[in-house]
Amino acid sequence: MKKIVSLLLLTSLSLLAKDYYSKAAPYEIYIISSNVSGEVTYADEKRAGQLLGSGRYLKIDDKLDQVELKSIESKVVLFENTLKLNESMLKNYEEMLQKKQTNYENIKSLKTKSTIEKDREFYDLVTTQNQYIATQKEIDNLKISINDLKLRIAQLKKSISDKSFRAKGKVLYSLNVKEGQVVSPGMELAKIADVSKAKLTIYLNATDMKDARQKTLYINGKKSKYKITRVWNIADATHLSSYKAEIIIDRPEQFSQLIKVELK
Repeated sequence: MKKIVSLLLLTSLSLLAKDYYSKAAPYEIYIISSNVSGEVTYADEKRAGQLLGSGRYLKIDDKLDQVELKSIESKVVLFENTLKLNESMLKNYEEMLQKKQTNYENIKSLKTKSTIEKDREFYDLVTTQNQYIATQKEIDNLKISINDLKLRIAQLKKSISDKSFRAKGKVLYSLNVKEGQVVSPGMELAKIADVSKAKLTIYLNATDMKDARQKTLYINGKKSKYKITRVWNIADATHLSSYKAEIIIDRPEQFSQLIKVELK
């Protein structure tokens, strides 16, 4: 009787035990979308499916941005030189004001000086004050203009950067545009795969869901160092009554190969 019970128990456990199969997928696949409008001037279609180096695999026309950038950078240099000159003038006006203010204070109460002479000193003082104020205003306007131009430079540099695409160490999973094609913001340009690691996706039954993260994983029949990295506690909409789980593993020799996973 005991043997029959033991046999039934082992049979039940074997029925609950399940092997899972998954393809080794890239660790992450990034969708590259355009942030700008423009014509594609370079698209290296031959690199699709290959590991990328430091060079560009895609470029959108940036000639006008480059021309405007150089023009604005030249303007900034001129404005900054003018700003330095105005700051020197302001310092001179400040010294003049101090002396003229002193001179006017000295003569305004003297009875030996005529009203005309006193008025002349006063008007001279006010003229210098107005020149000082005008120069200060010019300095403030120059600073505002320089800040606006520098903001435009930053925008142009970002636009130029957004029109040149590199992904060193990643695989060009797919290239979705061709040379001469006009793209717009939000348009999908390419997919880039991170193959530094791999990801296995399996769908666990309710039994294996219990303490899934603590279980030992056997990969292709061999005990491994890996653990379940992430598990969804809500049953999958496609794989009914199953729970999605991910396992991050070292980069395999070949992606997309079928791998057997066991939880013990």
